[in-house]
Amino acid sequence: MSQLSVIIITLNEAGNIGACLDSVAFADEVIVVDSGSSDATVAIAQAKGARVTVTTDWPGFGPQKSRALALATKPWVLSLDADERVPESLAREIQVAMAREDAAAYAIPRLTQFCGEWIRHCGWTPDYVLRLFRRDAARFSADLVHEQVLVDAGGTQRLGSSLLHYSYPTPQTYWRKLEQYSRAWALQRHRQGQQTSMARAVFSGLFAFVRSYVARLGFLDGAMGFAVCVMQAQAAYGKYFELYCLNRQHERKTA
Repeated sequence: MSQLSVIIITLNEAGNIGACLDSVAFADEVIVVDSGSSDATVAIAQAKGARVTVTTDWPGFGPQKSRALALATKPWVLSLDADERVPESLAREIQVAMAREDAAAYAIPRLTQFCGEWIRHCGWTPDYVLRLFRRDAARFSADLVHEQVLVDAGGTQRLGSSLLHYSYPTPQTYWRKLEQYSRAWALQRHRQGQQTSMARAVFSGLFAFVRSYVARLGFLDGAMGFAVCVMQAQAAYGKYFELYCLNRQHERKTA
C-alpha cells in the first residue's frame, strides 16, 4: 500500500492545528513547518505526533511549502493548511486514489465556511485545489502568495469528496488575511514590473462583485453570500490599490 506524507505550514495556528492533525491520523507521517509561532502551535503539533521544524524567516508561501515538501519522505504528499480538515469520506478516497495510482496528482473540491455558514456559491464552490500528488512528480511554484502545485510528470484527476475549509470564523479573520495576501500579491507584481492605475483598482472591485454575486449566484447564499461578495470586491480592489501605491512610491523615488 502506498504511503502518505502530510505537510502543513503554520504561524500562530493553535486554534486550528489540533483538529487538522486529528483529521489526518491515517497518514504515515505529518510534517509541520512553523515560521515562529508565539502561541502553542508547535507544542500542540508535537503532542499530536507531527515532526515539527521551526524557521526563523518568512520567504513567502511557495518557498515555505517547498521547505516542507523537501522534508517529506513518503511517495505521496497531501498539502494542507491548518484551517482545513479531511473528513472520513475524503480520507478513504485519498487512500483508494494512492493505491490505484492512475494519476500523478489529484485536485480536491474544497467547501469553505464563512462566519459559521457554508458558502455554496459566490465562486467558492466547487473550489478545486490540487493538494494530493506524487512527491517525485510535482513541486510548488515560488510565488509569495497564491502558490501552485506544478505537476512535472503524469496526469491530473479530480476527487469527489470535499476538503473542509474553516478559514473565516469571524470578519476580523478575513480582513487580516486580506491585508496579508493583498500586500504579498502587490509586492510580487511590483517586483515583476507590473503597472496599474486607480481606475483598474476600482473596475476590478466592481467586476468582482458582479461576477460573484450575479454570475456565480452569490445571492443564493443569502446575507452571508452578499457579505462574501462585498469582501471579494474589497479584495480585488485592495490588491490593485496596494500595487498602485507601490508604483507611485517607486516613481517618487526615481523622479
